[in-house]
Amino acid sequence: MSSYVDPGRENWQAFKDLPRDRPIHMLNLIKFRELADYPEGHPMHGKGLTGAEAYAIYREGFQRVVAGDGAAMVWEVPFECVVTGPEFEWDEIFVMGYPDSATFMKMVRNEEYIRDVVPHRTAAVADSRLIRFRG
Repeated sequence: MSSYVDPGRENWQAFKDLPRDRPIHMLNLIKFRELADYPEGHPMHGKGLTGAEAYAIYREGFQRVVAGDGAAMVWEVPFECVVTGPEFEWDEIFVMGYPDSATFMKMVRNEEYIRDVVPHRTAAVADSRLIRFRG
């Protein structure tokens, strides 16, 4: 079974090839690691955080980075049950809205995001899907 944490080259190019000047929504499907996997040398390495705890740190940093850019949570609710498909395949599902894809691309290129925020996501996530829709 393959797992995905970061976009592949072809998928990222497809994202960039779409119009950049209209609102978009990004569906996030997240499966956490049981224990966060920080690399040696990271201040959180060996602290015993769960994937969910590391992802909470990521979300806090992410929200700080996009605070002034118009990105906002569009939809997020707690799970109740899976009706079709494997039970609890995803730990978290939510939709983020962005004023345009240029705003999303600005975020993923932001030095603070790359340096201080992304390592928590990488440590937290065992598998994910990020799916773009028109906003």
